[in-house]
Amino acid sequence: MRKRGFEIIKKYEREDIHLPQRKTGMSAGYDIEAALECVLLPHQVTLVETGLKVYMQPDEYLGIHVRSGFSIKKQVTCINNQGIIDADYYNNRENEGHIMLALVNHSDEKVAVSKGMRIAQGIFYRYLIVDGDKVGQGQMRHGGIGSTGE
Repeated sequence: MRKRGFEIIKKYEREDIHLPQRKTGMSAGYDIEAALECVLLPHQVTLVETGLKVYMQPDEYLGIHVRSGFSIKKQVTCINNQGIIDADYYNNRENEGHIMLALVNHSDEKVAVSKGMRIAQGIFYRYLIVDGDKVGQGQMRHGGIGSTGE
């Protein structure tokens, strides 16, 4: 039985996308690369494509964090500090589950991102729920970023 892992989305199957890997035996995060070359404009939010989707257990999520070296050197963060990829984002009815990184460039300079550049890391987390709630209950997800409403 598969527990958790990364896959390449259909659009990028022939684009030399690398599955995330941990760089050391004790690394918590799986390094995530940019799927395309792009530019992060000063003081703007940019959605950076990864070409990836992720599967996991129903009571888990993937936390997305900008790699510390990239963040410190280039003044780049996730717009919401930590991106959260829910388990039901994977292969839902209207969205294959493409992981997009919402990055903000806090500097006054453009930041070039090259294809294959390791810009973020994903860390798997378990979460807790309140009494009377059950994992997997509720509405089904249909869509991508922002699909559960505002």
